[in-house]
Amino acid sequence: MESVPYDKRTGKIWFNSKTLDWSDAKIHVLNHGLHYASCVFEGERVYDGEIFKLEEHTERLFYSAKRMGMKVPYSQEEINDASKNIVNIQKVQNGYVRPIIWRGSEMMAISAQKNKINVAIATWEWGSYFDPKLKKEGIKLNISSWRRPNPNSVPWDTKASGLYMICTLSKHEAESKGFTDSLMLDHEGKIAEATGANIFFKNKKGELHTPVPDSFLDGITRREVIKIAKSKGIKVTERKILPDELKEFEGCFLTGTAAEVTPVSQINEYKFKICDMISDLNTSYQNLVRKKTAA
Repeated sequence: MESVPYDKRTGKIWFNSKTLDWSDAKIHVLNHGLHYASCVFEGERVYDGEIFKLEEHTERLFYSAKRMGMKVPYSQEEINDASKNIVNIQKVQNGYVRPIIWRGSEMMAISAQKNKINVAIATWEWGSYFDPKLKKEGIKLNISSWRRPNPNSVPWDTKASGLYMICTLSKHEAESKGFTDSLMLDHEGKIAEATGANIFFKNKKGELHTPVPDSFLDGITRREVIKIAKSKGIKVTERKILPDELKEFEGCFLTGTAAEVTPVSQINEYKFKICDMISDLNTSYQNLVRKKTAA
């Protein structure tokens, strides 16, 4: 299914309170979301037919919309219900959910005060974000030439579509050089995140260090993994991390709704081990999302 273009797939999409055929969920080329990035979204995982942390994702979606000056014409409860319903209609057992909010085509200029706020929710079966073999062996990152913007210049704490332009550029740059993904630095030159996931490092003492999310999203998966680590007695420190410190760490992994817990084997010339701690955190996370108890 993943080889089929997304506009050629079949089924239903929730679109402004109506359940449309997949091919009928269309927008005009002159919509504000496309031209001026008046668009926010979420990415959610379905495990065994249920959306993981749905309420938290919807709450963040509404926060992003508010930060972008968009008043959502539905309640959070309505969006939660619509998300569950479309997953059931599509019979998705293990997949992805993409709710999206954007300004329409009523005005085509910088100002968009009269534009309709549109909402759609699509879902599909989807496996691992990274190749399973790469995920097992650890993915390789370069360091992007693009940086996370100064938080005073963008709505950095939202999932706004415009913020992902440099992520696409960074990932393309990484792939062209034989890497899987890219590590992005913040506006101060300190370690921030990967293109679509947060990052953690393990030191020689068995402690975890992760960047302070002050110019990028404090991911929902990130927070859950921190809880899991602390429940295991692992010390987790959130702090500013310099690129020069990479040589001091033994392990590294990414966290995110799509990435889940993905080990990193290399960042530029720095190599990392796929240690038992990272494997154990991944197992515990999978148990959490699938509501299994540890053996």
